[in-house]
Amino acid sequence: MKLVVKNLDETVALAERLAHCCSSLQSTFVIYLIGELGVGKTALAQGFIQYFGFERVKSPTYSLVESYQNEVINIHHMDFYRLNDPEELEYIGIRDYLLPGHLHLIEWPELGKGVIAKADISITLSGGGNKRKFNIKSHTEAGKEVTKCATT
Repeated sequence: MKLVVKNLDETVALAERLAHCCSSLQSTFVIYLIGELGVGKTALAQGFIQYFGFERVKSPTYSLVESYQNEVINIHHMDFYRLNDPEELEYIGIRDYLLPGHLHLIEWPELGKGVIAKADISITLSGGGNKRKFNIKSHTEAGKEVTKCATT
């Protein structure tokens, strides 16, 4: 599924639709955010997380993981841009994040290959200026349902 957004507001709207469609999931759900620096991966993740009532959403570029938990949801936003080796993820207890009912937003997933969970959805972002292209691919049945929900 390919989409084009023309500004940050449209990116946030897409993020909110995705979040809404993930809000009733009971199993672990993984979204890969793929793209070069500055294409909007973090903005998409922030809009997604803010949908669940978290006002202050930090980029996990230096911490690798920022977790957001309340009575409704458990979200782990991961950014592996600064990761040197996937095995480093074992030191932060990556397996502890893979609990049922948790949502994962993973930026730069290719740098954690072999250690992180497989994606239910991968979103490849590209473009410049205000215009962004989103290519959403579903890899599981749950991913297909969420994609259909978010794009109709």
